[in-house]
Parts: sequence; C-alpha cells; structure tokens
Amino acid sequence: MSAGALQAGLGWRYGLLGLPLAFAALPIYVHVPHLYAAEMGLSLSLVGTILLATRVADALADPLIGWFSDRRASRRGLIALALLPLALGLAGLLVPPAGAGALWLAGGLVLVSVGYSLATINHAAWGAELGRDDDGRTRLVASREGFGLLGVMLASALPALLASSLPEGLARMAVVFIALLGLVALVSLPGLPAGLRPPPVAERPWAGLRLALSERPFAALLGVFAVNGVAAAIPASTVLFFVADVVQREDLSGLFLALYFVAGAAGLPLWVRLASRIGKPLAWLAGMGLAMAVFAWAGSLGAGDAWAFGLICVLSGLALGADLALPSAILADQLARIRSPRAGACFGCWAFVAKASLALAAGLALPVLDALGYSPGLREPQAVAALAAVYGGLPLVLKILAAGLLWRWRKILDGRDA
Repeated sequence: MSAGALQAGLGWRYGLLGLPLAFAALPIYVHVPHLYAAEMGLSLSLVGTILLATRVADALADPLIGWFSDRRASRRGLIALALLPLALGLAGLLVPPAGAGALWLAGGLVLVSVGYSLATINHAAWGAELGRDDDGRTRLVASREGFGLLGVMLASALPALLASSLPEGLARMAVVFIALLGLVALVSLPGLPAGLRPPPVAERPWAGLRLALSERPFAALLGVFAVNGVAAAIPASTVLFFVADVVQREDLSGLFLALYFVAGAAGLPLWVRLASRIGKPLAWLAGMGLAMAVFAWAGSLGAGDAWAFGLICVLSGLALGADLALPSAILADQLARIRSPRAGACFGCWAFVAKASLALAAGLALPVLDALGYSPGLREPQAVAALAAVYGGLPLVLKILAAGLLWRWRKILDGRDA
C-alpha cells in the first residue's frame, strides 16, 4: 500500500470520531432547553440560569482539562474514557425520568460537558501529533471538521424523522447516538498510531498555560481566531430572526441551514488544496474575503429574496469551511514546528476561546437588536433595517478587523517571523 493510501485511511478513521462528537453538541444547544421548559415544567429563567452556569464552568475548565491531558500517556485512552460520561450524560438529558428537575438537568449537563471537553480537546491534540507534514495535518483537520458537519446535520434532522413528537424523537435519537458512538469508537480508536508526542513537562497548571500563551505565534493565532469567531457566531445567533422577518420565508429555514452546512462540508477539499498552494494564512484570508462579500450582500436583502438568501447560505457555507479547517491546522503546524509538550493546553485554551466567542456573540448581538427597537415578529422598516444591520453589518466590521490582524501577523502564524 502506498504512503498516500495509508494517509488517506488514517485521515478518515481519525476524522470519523468528529461525527458523534459534533452530534452530541447540537441537542444541548437546540433541544434540551425546549425539552426541559416545555415538557418537564421548569421555568425558562431556571433553565437559562442552569445552562449559563454550566457553560461558563465548562469553558473555564477547558484549559485545565488540556493541561491535565498533557500529563497522561495516551490521547486515545483519554478519549475512550471520555465517551462513557458523554454517552450517559446525553442519554440522561434526552430521556429524563418522570419528575426530573433542575438537579437532573445540571448533573446531565456536567457529565456531558466533562466527557465532551475531554474527548474533543484530546482528539484535536491527537490530530496535531498524527500529521506527518503541513499538508497532512490540514487533511486531518478537514476530515475531522467535515465529519463534524455531517454529525450536526444528522442530529438536527433525526428527532423529526424518528417520531412525530419531540420527546419521543429525542429518546430514539439517544439510542441512535449511543450505538453510533460505540461503533465509531471501535473503528477510530484501535490501530491508529499515537503520533509524535514530546515527553510531558512537570509544571503547575497555570504555569503551563502561561507558557503556552507566551508563545508569540500561538497568541497571535488565538487573537485572530477570537475576533473571527465572534464575527462568525453573530449570524448564527440571528439567522432565524433574519429568515423570519427580513426574508420572510420562515418555512424555508431548514432548507437554508441545510444548504449552509452541506456547502461547508463540500468546500473543505477546496480549502485544503488552496492552502497547499498559497499557504494556510493566505487561504484563510481568502475565506474571510468571501465571507465579507457575503455579509455585505446580506444587508441589502428584503422580503421575498429567498433565492438570493439561498445563494448567500451556499457562499457563507463555503467560507465556513475555511474557518473550520485552516485555523486549527495552523495551530497544529505551530505545535509540530516547536515540538511543543503542551498541545493539550493549547487546544484547551482554543476550546475556551471558541465557547467564549459563541457566548460573546449572543451577548453582543441580541442586546444591540433590543436597543435598536427590534423584537421577533416586528416587521416595521426601522426594526427590519436594524436586524439587517446586525446580521450583515456587525459581522462585516469584525471580519475586516480579523482579516487585518491576519494580514499583519501572517508571517508570524506561518513560522517565518516568530
């Protein structure tokens, strides 16, 4: 068997684990709040408080989980260990017993958060250690993110396909998830190499995290990633409002989201190829340029522009592919270049910034909409204009800032001016 064939087999087997991990994340954000408020009788304020508290704790714990993981011998062993609380926690959340209340919700969220963070941080660090060269690491990240997008699409569609009611659909989806997670683990974990991993360094948690952040290329990359992450998360937080009150085709929301995710997955090989030709920072910059053009166009749409918005979903999905594949691949290259013993700590900080960006985007966009006079269902010209400005204009400004930082620090990120 050729080296290329071996690398291809390594890529899909490694990336496949991204499917159930992304599958597990979607119900927490989409279905669990509705299930516990509408079906289990908890108040919206209580559900919201529990979700916020567990998400904050989850994000703050990620760098420590990364530091802890760097002290352990096997990434695969940690991933296997993480799958049990992930499976038990998600099944418990989606199939709650009669009378399950706030403690059950909080306990399930903690289990899922610990299992998910331990698995995803080590999966990402393992990919950085598996890649033999820059192009190989890019392909591994693209494989992981591509399977992750498939997991998101599968999780979003299954409840309605499996049953007519949400509780029954979620209960059946929990069974599917456990079976899928076990099958994928059997395919992905055994037999794959451990990768090139430097020996761990004996250091206290905060010292290790401080030293990881003191690496200039990593700090620069994290800054670009944070600004770009907020820019990408604002449309995600407001897209359903935009479809309902600007385009006024709420009936097509599912189709629009499907176009977005399918385009993101389909575009991943294009970004991998472009990165191999012009380098990852410039390829990522091209993705940002495409996103900026899309956001500028989106701000001009109005009622009935369904075809135009469908094309915007396709183009923004293509841009999403660059955001998914290239930043993590740049980080993997940086870690390989210096043979860092802190891959877990770096990806723990990475996970923290990703989660903080999502929270910051919602915390920024929704209050701004409220201050500008928009509320869901309000289609007065001033309110619609405010929504269009926040959906398209605010991400455009942040994307321009992220692109400027990326251009300024491109040589640092590429290891040419560290």
